[in-house]
Amino acid sequence: MERKKKILGWIAVAITVVFSSVWAYWGAFENFHEGWYSVSLWENIFMFVFQYMLFTIIFVMLALIILKWKKIGLIIHLLMGIFCIWFFSGATFTVLGLMIVLPFAVLGLLYYFGEPYPLKWAYRLIIFVPLIIVLAISVPQGIKVSNRINDGDFGIRIVEGNGVTLAWAPRGPGWPDRGVSWEEAQDICKHLSEDGFQIMEKEQNIWRLPAVDEAVRSMMLHGENAGGVWHAQEERARYDKTPDKETPLWDVHSKVIYYWTADTSLQDEERAYIIVYDGGVYDKRKIDSFGYLSFRAVKDVHSH
Repeated sequence: MERKKKILGWIAVAITVVFSSVWAYWGAFENFHEGWYSVSLWENIFMFVFQYMLFTIIFVMLALIILKWKKIGLIIHLLMGIFCIWFFSGATFTVLGLMIVLPFAVLGLLYYFGEPYPLKWAYRLIIFVPLIIVLAISVPQGIKVSNRINDGDFGIRIVEGNGVTLAWAPRGPGWPDRGVSWEEAQDICKHLSEDGFQIMEKEQNIWRLPAVDEAVRSMMLHGENAGGVWHAQEERARYDKTPDKETPLWDVHSKVIYYWTADTSLQDEERAYIIVYDGGVYDKRKIDSFGYLSFRAVKDVHSH
């Protein structure tokens, strides 16, 4: 019986370590990919802890609680699963069921009936494995983000190189800091004034969305062209060096990390290509409107 309890207990510890580590890995990367954009260091840290590290912290804390107080810990595990069913009701079963709810229920029962002796090693693994993963990812990513170029110029920018020369719209309606659907982006471009600061009643047809090839060829790293080439048939972009979220094309303090392009997906007319600040190209539904998906209008330089 003691041996079975020990096996159940260590299975529980292993599950906790695996799931907390997976969430730690995902959260650390996503924090520096789509997060860490605020001017305030404390706001960035708050977002890191309570948005990207939340599930890692929850799995670790629940394990520590139930190792100390079994009945209380089991109840909290079950209540957490019920809460997640309600709170994430729109999520897919793969994410909600397999990654959140089921682990909470199974873990609670395994810890309740198990005894992972020696306990000191259970505590060490539960705390330090995800912590090491977070530090291993966050330190180099943090250094990379801190070295991004931000010249503070958010006016019209002429970006030239790699066979493309375009004027990119200034901060304003042609470069909004909010989520915009593909159709809305197209409409704004058509009505955008020549200086890029006003939406006119009549179509001006001065500005437009960049073609995906133009966007790829314009991507930059540390003020130099990244040498991007768009392979249309493969639907893939390749670069001499990986671009980053920097001026003159991107705002390092904006939550926007994707721009719409003018091109419709080869696979589905209801989808259009978007470009990520790191140069990746994917397709999204044209009706999608997320806070991190926006656009930046362009125009040919001879119109400037």
